[in-house]
Amino acid sequence: MFKTAMKCASLMTAMSIAIVAQAQAPAGQPPAAGAGGPPAAGGGMPPPPPRARGPALGLAVEAAQVAVATCTTNGYKTTALIVDSAGVPVVLLSGDGAAERTQGIASTKVAAALRYKTSSADVAARVATDTALAAEVKADPKIGTARAGALLLKVGNDIIGAMAVSGAPGGEKDEVCVQAGIDKIKDRLR
Repeated sequence: MFKTAMKCASLMTAMSIAIVAQAQAPAGQPPAAGAGGPPAAGGGMPPPPPRARGPALGLAVEAAQVAVATCTTNGYKTTALIVDSAGVPVVLLSGDGAAERTQGIASTKVAAALRYKTSSADVAARVATDTALAAEVKADPKIGTARAGALLLKVGNDIIGAMAVSGAPGGEKDEVCVQAGIDKIKDRLR
């Protein structure tokens, strides 16, 4: 019995080594260092492109902290989200006690602001009187419902991202916190 167990263990070890040797990186990614693939530099796959234009990380963190702190001072437990010009998150800060759903709602707000190139409050106001726009917003899986609480981040006339807050009882209260965050960094955006 012992010999059979040892043979099985040896066979399993050999199979494991063969499987590891055959492992490949997922499609579109270079193999890990030492995995037998081409080196990353000089002949390897090019690195992925950087994210789209957006606020610098330090400024985004600062704005999000100011927004959450402003809402906390006003008695609201909120989440702040800042995205780049392609809608990719740069910073997501959920204040202590903020509801989990505030993260998803903030995401719908920035999506509306970026898609329609205006504040999400403006989109919500237009949806109230424009049935075609209301249907379009509802059909967009990134938005679904238009809500106030997101503003665009701009350098001159260029949109470099958007910022949203969610969690206050009403989007207009969220927007006050967003504006406080943006006011803190707007002169330093590049």
